[in-house]
Amino acid sequence: MCGIIGYVGNKDAVQILLDGLTRLEYRGYDSAGIATVVDSEFNILRRVGRVANLIDAVDRVSIAGFVGIGHTRWATHGVVSEKNAHPHQSAHGLFSIAHNGVIENYESIREFLLGKGFTFESETDTEILVNLIEYHFNKEQDPENKFLKSVQKALFHVRGTYGIAVLCKDYANEIVVARKSSPLLIGIGSGEMFVASDASAIAQHTRDVVYLNDGEIARLTPSDFFITTLRNESVDVVKCELDWRVEDADRGGYEHYMLKEIFEQPKALENAMRGRFSDDLSTARFGGLRMSTRELRQVDRILFCACGTAWIACLVAEYLIEKYARIPVEVEYASEFRYQNSPLDKNTLIFVISQSGETLDTMAALQEAKRKGFRTLAITNVVGSAIARESDGGIYQHSGPEIGVASTKAFTAQICIAAMLALYLGRMRDMSFEDGALFVQALHDLPSVVEDVLAQGDVIEKIAEKYAHHDDMLFLGRQAMFPIALEGALKLKEISYMHSEGYPAAEMKHGPIALVSEKCPCFFLATQERILQKNVANIQEVRSRRAKVIAVATAGSELTEKFVDDLILVPNVHAALQPIVATIPVQLFAYYVAKFRGCDIDKPRNLAKSVTVE
Repeated sequence: MCGIIGYVGNKDAVQILLDGLTRLEYRGYDSAGIATVVDSEFNILRRVGRVANLIDAVDRVSIAGFVGIGHTRWATHGVVSEKNAHPHQSAHGLFSIAHNGVIENYESIREFLLGKGFTFESETDTEILVNLIEYHFNKEQDPENKFLKSVQKALFHVRGTYGIAVLCKDYANEIVVARKSSPLLIGIGSGEMFVASDASAIAQHTRDVVYLNDGEIARLTPSDFFITTLRNESVDVVKCELDWRVEDADRGGYEHYMLKEIFEQPKALENAMRGRFSDDLSTARFGGLRMSTRELRQVDRILFCACGTAWIACLVAEYLIEKYARIPVEVEYASEFRYQNSPLDKNTLIFVISQSGETLDTMAALQEAKRKGFRTLAITNVVGSAIARESDGGIYQHSGPEIGVASTKAFTAQICIAAMLALYLGRMRDMSFEDGALFVQALHDLPSVVEDVLAQGDVIEKIAEKYAHHDDMLFLGRQAMFPIALEGALKLKEISYMHSEGYPAAEMKHGPIALVSEKCPCFFLATQERILQKNVANIQEVRSRRAKVIAVATAGSELTEKFVDDLILVPNVHAALQPIVATIPVQLFAYYVAKFRGCDIDKPRNLAKSVTVE
């Protein structure tokens, strides 16, 4: 969940590192630091807080170099402090390291190294690793490959996860990097090389990258790079070209990335659908699934695995696929699936969803499914990500970079793809041509419909201002609106720190109604006309307990202002797309509540964008 950047070349490394850390800050912002090598000596500077604090410190001291590493931290081991910030230095000053991940057996390694005379200054697991590298370096006899081999040998003793970038004073023109379940990529320049945990950090310098796989280790020099495995096995290097522009990751005049990404949703939805409809416009098509129609028709059950917002998208997928394709669907938290022994039918198809394609628990769930011989497919936003490479096939979202920690456009794109999957699988079974054509037309119209909802931003902002002082809120919905209630509650708690919970509206009577009072407003998602009266009954129940009610309903609905305190009307669309349309108001509501509460919207406390630790 931390950000790593490294550079070796003939330019000022410091500025490249600072710029990269600024772009990586959404991955962690507890502290930040850089290390460079000049005349076989380290220059290390670390600061608590945002990267801006580090930049201010650099402006006041003299620090230079043509090779260096940088790190922005999301704390796992040890409190947020300067001594726990990265990069860390080994006890005798030979090595410096930036690390993302968790070393699970760090206590036993620490005891071993204490017995060998090593000392420690921090509370981190990372300092144990950098000292273990120094220990093996002192024993290594091969002078040409001493640096690389010492890192290799140290990693053989490590249990856990890591993405690392290491400097050595005695090899002042090299960086050694390695990964296990934590993303790293190498950027290839002209007379220079880069390493980063995220393409956003280096996209302004190069388009050519190589994604490291688990168990691989690489040595970078200004002119070349060499990749092998921890067991010195040969590696087939696959060079890729980055598929997005640097300006895609800028705020573009918006106050926050989250607001920008909310308003990018029409375009993100267009990109998710582009080229994915049949010529007769009666169904979807997905070339990346790598499954024949015959194989797909044999699927008796689908299991979705994900974490966080992506897990909520899976819940929507369950409703849609069961309704339109008539295939039983189950949804599991990836973090639970990896440790369970669930009985799975041989004709089960497993989907994982991850915006980053690097979510550790989701990756582990995918690997567990593959280990048991199941076909695994992925929905992800990042081309070349670990999950995309590991899966048997899948679907790219093409949403573009999502920098805001609270997911917005990636979530609605995931639901859009789920709707298209429901259409695709439904047309293979018993959905008629006419119903398929109506579904496709609704999908074509979706971006413009979302634009219409976004145009109500000012109205939603005024509603949010009325409720920003509250400390509790319930989000309630039925059937496919229940997951959107969960998403609304998640967004609100993520960025405004207001306690909020999502429930099926009918379940309110079975416990949550105990929370309802004038101090706990309720946000209803009531877009389904077929069960509107059921929602109205639930609304009356909370109003009789003096709770204020906000509701999202469709234009022309019988649910009017007389039933609620604040009403947000959205266009009436195909039932499969109602979850997407209803999501826009809850995103805007959460955003404006957080803004009125003075919260740091793009960098909410304790959170980071890509969860690469367990």
